[in-house]
Amino acid sequence: MTPVLAIEFNKAFFFKFLKFGLVGFSGLIVDFGVTYFFKEKLKVHKYISNSFGFLVATGTNYSLNRYWTFHNQDPAYIIQFGKFFVVSAVGLALSNSLIYLLNDKLKWNFYLAKACAIVFVSLWNFFANYLYTFTG
Repeated sequence: MTPVLAIEFNKAFFFKFLKFGLVGFSGLIVDFGVTYFFKEKLKVHKYISNSFGFLVATGTNYSLNRYWTFHNQDPAYIIQFGKFFVVSAVGLALSNSLIYLLNDKLKWNFYLAKACAIVFVSLWNFFANYLYTFTG
């Protein structure tokens, strides 16, 4: 296969992408659950609720991706988590921006807007983590 930007599109790459997607789906459940709890039950502002959901899912996703998706044993896990967190923070900014655009400006349903943001941000997260966080 042809490498593009240090990515070799082969069976191993697609298997990692699939595993990342499964981890992401579990993160989606965590993210939506935490967001729903804070927004609907505790009546916390939607962007703060969204941020809590995203951050909790980031923690669980880091652990699962480190050990299961990327089989990474880098002993500098604090630095690695820092990289993962930076990638996720950019993703959070993208997520909140998309939710603002779709929900506040275009008047889409909040959870539909959040689902669209998750799809876009998931692609960002995979490629950024594949090329930056879990390299080596």
